[in-house]
Amino acid sequence: MRLWTLHPKYLDPKGLVALWREALLAQKVLAGGTTGYRNHPQLERFRGHPDPPAMIASYLRGVRAEALVRGYRFDASKIMNQRSCGAVDETEGQLLFEWQHLLAKLAVRSPERHRELIPVRVPDPHPLFTIIPGPKRAWEKA
Repeated sequence: MRLWTLHPKYLDPKGLVALWREALLAQKVLAGGTTGYRNHPQLERFRGHPDPPAMIASYLRGVRAEALVRGYRFDASKIMNQRSCGAVDETEGQLLFEWQHLLAKLAVRSPERHRELIPVRVPDPHPLFTIIPGPKRAWEKA
């Protein structure tokens, strides 16, 4: 499971579809609807928020917005909670760690997309996040 801090616009088609599916799974986990993935480290920042269902719903809306830009039809009715949680702080170190991780994935999976993104030095975050100074998160696997 990878719930990117990065804006979904950087993902290749396979990555965007995977993100939608994984975020829907995260929503189910946070709602107590599954026994698997309950302790996944990617869920820590959602659980640490005062309203985890609102946060994952806001996250999913951001992913869906990018899908709509690309002409995909991600079903909005799958987003359980329609409340907004507002912006959430995330660290610059986390964003940049994920950027390098994505570039490495794309170098193998989608070389053309990788070449397009090489000039980007500081990527935009997912619309949910406001970037603040700080290191990569402790929950992030190296």
